[in-house]
Order: sequence, then structure tokens, then C-alpha cells
Amino acid sequence: MSDNTTMHFSDLVSAKLRKSAVLKDNVVFSTMYEGKASAGAVKIPVRDREAAAVDYDKASGIAPDGGATVYETLIINRDKAVNEIIDGFDAATVPDDLIADRLDSAGYSLAYAIDNDGATVLISEGSRQVAATLNADNVYTQIVDIRTKLSKSNVPDDGRRYLLVTPDFYALLLKDTDHFITSTALGDEIRQTGAVGKIAGFNVYEWNDTTANLSCIAGHPSYAVRAEEFSVPVKLVNLDGDARFIGASAVKGRIVYAHKVLKPEAVLCVFSPDILTLTKTAAEDGFIISVADYDETAEYIYRVNPQNRVKFGEFPDGGTEFIPGTDTIEANPGDVVEVTKTNDTGAASVGYITM
Repeated sequence: MSDNTTMHFSDLVSAKLRKSAVLKDNVVFSTMYEGKASAGAVKIPVRDREAAAVDYDKASGIAPDGGATVYETLIINRDKAVNEIIDGFDAATVPDDLIADRLDSAGYSLAYAIDNDGATVLISEGSRQVAATLNADNVYTQIVDIRTKLSKSNVPDDGRRYLLVTPDFYALLLKDTDHFITSTALGDEIRQTGAVGKIAGFNVYEWNDTTANLSCIAGHPSYAVRAEEFSVPVKLVNLDGDARFIGASAVKGRIVYAHKVLKPEAVLCVFSPDILTLTKTAAEDGFIISVADYDETAEYIYRVNPQNRVKFGEFPDGGTEFIPGTDTIEANPGDVVEVTKTNDTGAASVGYITM
């Protein structure tokens, strides 16, 4: 298969990925970085303060400023692959519509995985706020409070602030006909990003997330970054060399990526009615995670880099029970640890922290 065909397949999967993602590039995540993700690490510019503006002295000039931007290394710590078997066809005879279907499926699956990991990083590295139980009467007030908090953190109000809302939260917005602007009243450029409406200066995106007690995430794309690249471009290959398959082919490819929040106070995750507040300390073989307001009568379960975040009322899949503040958790720097407080029926509250 020619390199042009391989690149064409990767481009098609990338296009589907971009279309399917809710946490889109340049909507939720910036793509400003230097280097190639396939190399294992990239450099991301982090501006810790604005450039200094000082009075100019015509006689002696001014001393040069040291600069406000530094470059941090972002380790690429996620690696996803697709390996879709197409039985009954070798690579030369697969119908075009079948190839298109497999490529479409690959793009959707990768978008879901990348979105899921990206959201976990937003929750673990952003700031968190607990809100009262939301209803149609107080939802607008809560959003205005979120807007105020971002403004006090100097997050630009330039039309690019986003509000990721769960279906339940979105249902409350639809009932607020006084404040919520539906997508039909938005400009084409905003609608094309997938926005379903606008409220209090936020572009609203419905996000089918079921994280325990999470209501919404508010932020601006300048303050979280995503780096991604196909480390192995998507291609269609014969499986004749594999004794297990006869007359079959497969769509294969790998994509590597990572996410990072650059300014925690610019990404606000709102939980209702509560969230676990976690802290970490380094230990000899990992980390010790402590829980504020630790409840000795409850059980706590942790998972490292969970594939899916735990739902309210359900028990985490594959988690490990532990005693916060005492037991050591084996994890590497950059890993995200999910801690769930459970009762007899499942998850009661949850927290996330990046090692």
C-alpha cells in the first residue's frame, strides 16, 4: 500500500475524530506546543504572568525584562490503537464502503478515548467548586457565579469561554427561556464547533458525561493543552502472514497523546452536591493520597488512569480498596488517580488527582 493511501486513511480518521470529539481542539484544548508527540514529549509555552509595562526614561532607557513565558515538558503518556479485523477480504479486495465504515468506527472510538482522558485531566488538574443542588430556579445564578470566578482569575471574556454540561444540566438550561440562547440564534462559526447554545457569555456544549456528582466544566481553550499524533499511521494490511487468519485483512493504527491544564483557576469543575478533596505526598514506592474530612465508616477505592470515570451509585470497575492517608498507591508521575467513597449502593462521591 502506498504512503499516500496510508496518509489518506489517517486523514480520514483524524477528520472523524475531530467531528466526533466534544472536547474539541481550540474549543476546550489549545494545540500550541513545539515538537512531535510521537517523539515522546513536547514543549508547551506557559505564561506565568503578563509582560511588564513600565514608564520609559528617554535619557537612560529601561532595563530588559526577563520574560513571562517559560517552556515546560509535557510527557506523552497515552497510547491508543485500533486493530479492526475485516474477515473474508484481503487488502486488495475490501469494498470501499467497508473500509469507510471501519475508518469511521476507528475515528469515533479514538475520539471517545481521547475525550475521556482529556476530561479526566481537566477534573484532576483544574480547580473544583461545590454547588448547591441545581434546579431550574437557581441554575442561572450558579452560572453567573462561575462566570464571576473566571473573570476574577483574569480568564478572557472574548467569546471563547466554554461550558461543558451534562444532559441533566442541559435540561435545566432548556427550561430557562429568559437567559439561555439556543443554537439557532448563534452565528455559523460557533454552531460549527458543536455549541448547543449560549448563556452568560459561555458557549454551551452538551457532554454526555456520567462522572459522579459532576454538573459542568467551565473554562477557556487557552489554559489547557492537548498534544496528539499518529505514531503509526492508519493503514489496511493483509493478514496472510498470520497463521490464525485466512483471507482476512485489518485496519491498524496507533495514536499517542497527552493533556495538561496550564492554569488551574481557569478550568472550573463544578460538582453538586459534593466532591472529595484530595492531597498527595510522595512515598518510597509511590504516593500516599489523603482525603479531607475522611470518614472512617466508609470504604474508599482507587483506580489509576481509569478507562471510564465512576458513575454515581455504581461501584468502580476493577478498583482497589485502600485507607487514605496510610496506604501507598503505586503510580507514576503524570498518572491520574480516581478515589471513590462508597456506601452500600455504590459511589457516593469521587475525587481526582494527578501524580
